[in-house]
Amino acid sequence: MGQKTNPIVNRLGIVMGWQSSWCNNYKDRIQEDFKVRRYIETRLLKGIVSRIFIDRTLKFITITIRTSRPAIVIGKRGEEVDTIRKELRKFTKKEVQINISEVRRPELDAPLVAKGLVRQLENRISYKKIIKLSIISAMRMNAQGIKIQISGRLNGSEMARRESYKEGRISLGTFRADVDYHMAVAHTVYGSIGIKVWIMKGEIYGKKELSPLFGLQQKKSRFYNNKFSSFNKKKKV
Repeated sequence: MGQKTNPIVNRLGIVMGWQSSWCNNYKDRIQEDFKVRRYIETRLLKGIVSRIFIDRTLKFITITIRTSRPAIVIGKRGEEVDTIRKELRKFTKKEVQINISEVRRPELDAPLVAKGLVRQLENRISYKKIIKLSIISAMRMNAQGIKIQISGRLNGSEMARRESYKEGRISLGTFRADVDYHMAVAHTVYGSIGIKVWIMKGEIYGKKELSPLFGLQQKKSRFYNNKFSSFNKKKKV
């Protein structure tokens, strides 16, 4: 058999960036990152958070939450974000900034697809039906390929089994291939059911900016440049 690797870890530094950016004090930082991610995912509605990126300096933490429903994360008048910021400030003992990034096409986001399947499996919906619908919606959004693997006591059978469904192509051996991957677990009445999702969006040519905060920084710089240019025009008049 071939050696299996995580498609995202296999492409780190080539076409994909790290979800946490920091150095030194490895033991405490990785434990704190785990607590931050677990708190945010349990605090927010199940299945709406795609990924959480953490960028650290000595006394400052920038957390970027990628979600399909930014309005729920922000809350009424930003109350939900403020409470999350205050709670995180308590156990990290650092200043925390939270950025919200919207996932425009959740059908092509592997974590959101996997979490959606988990939620529906826990509601006792037929696994074949929801997997086929997920594949159809992903291919409709111009995905080059999608593969979904499910294993466990499917439909309450006595013996656990594994089934996989695939459409299109998934180039796991090509490093420039933009392959999104996520694994999730559904806790059903019959036991735990594991779900793996691979989605190939295309191939990336040339150099890619690996920082997850790159798009947000560009938007902020444009906003401030426009603000200061309009201010200077008023001043001249």
